[in-house]
Amino acid sequence: MNRRKFQQVLGSASLPLVIPSFLSSRGELEEDVRIGIIGLDTSHAIAFTKIINQREEGKPGTGFMVTHAYPQGSRDIESSVSRIPGYIEDIKKLGVQITDSIGDLLDEVEVVLLETNDGRLHLEQAIEVFEAGKPVFIDKPIAASLDDTKMIFKEAAKHNVPVWSASSLRYSPSTQEVANGKIGDVLGADTYSPAKLEKTHPDLYWYGIHGVESLYTVMGTGCQQVHRIFHENMEVVTGEWEGGRIGTFRGLRTEKAGYGGVAFGTEGIAPVGAYEGYEHLVWEILKFFKSGQVPVSPAETIELFAFMSAADESRKMGGRPVSVKDLI
Repeated sequence: MNRRKFQQVLGSASLPLVIPSFLSSRGELEEDVRIGIIGLDTSHAIAFTKIINQREEGKPGTGFMVTHAYPQGSRDIESSVSRIPGYIEDIKKLGVQITDSIGDLLDEVEVVLLETNDGRLHLEQAIEVFEAGKPVFIDKPIAASLDDTKMIFKEAAKHNVPVWSASSLRYSPSTQEVANGKIGDVLGADTYSPAKLEKTHPDLYWYGIHGVESLYTVMGTGCQQVHRIFHENMEVVTGEWEGGRIGTFRGLRTEKAGYGGVAFGTEGIAPVGAYEGYEHLVWEILKFFKSGQVPVSPAETIELFAFMSAADESRKMGGRPVSVKDLI
């Protein structure tokens, strides 16, 4: 692993070089790396396990195996709580053992997928993982507040543990093509996705984050202010970036909602924001587990969540612009 890169990721010039203990001296996997899942209140836990644990005849494995899971996720979001018993049975059929605590899980695995659907629990669960020194991917939303988001990265740096978070839409191939220069420099983008509301989370954190993540994937950081037009079935959030660039997110709360958008560049216009499966995100997670290098910087994740928090503040203020920098 590149020492300088690792230090930049965690935001400290004094962090020691950390090489995953499961790698050989040549940087190769000695055997299947054991992954533990925290939280079985989301379909992602099952979907990710199926992708990682696949062992098709004649094809090599991924080098990783989900071996253990701690099922407790949300305790009071009914749409999440009600899924846990069924998902316990589903994941057991995939050969995964259920543990009674996060501590028991951490004793059995090398790396962690924190999949709890309820972002309010992520900070306390993540700290336990950090204290055990295990690299961790935290599924969206990384937290249920901007303060908790910043604290997660602070605690990760304190314990010298790499951590990151992303929506699967960040790694949709069409979106990545634009992010990697397909249409030159991106001058602006408009994305949309479902934006279901959950009273325990800031409005966009719960589901609108998918479309907002697509927007940030192609626009990058540098949003200065946000203003929001909110209606029961639909909303539009407009961000003004440095250099006069404009990005918008349209949140949909109707039955016929979907994922998508368009980006405008110096060399053309292209579609972005489509949902193209979980596999692309899962491969990035496995690359991260092997290298220890996070593909999305803490600074970008923090700004993305500040963007969504600013949208909430703008709604309270009748659509007036809110500074992203001031919230950070």
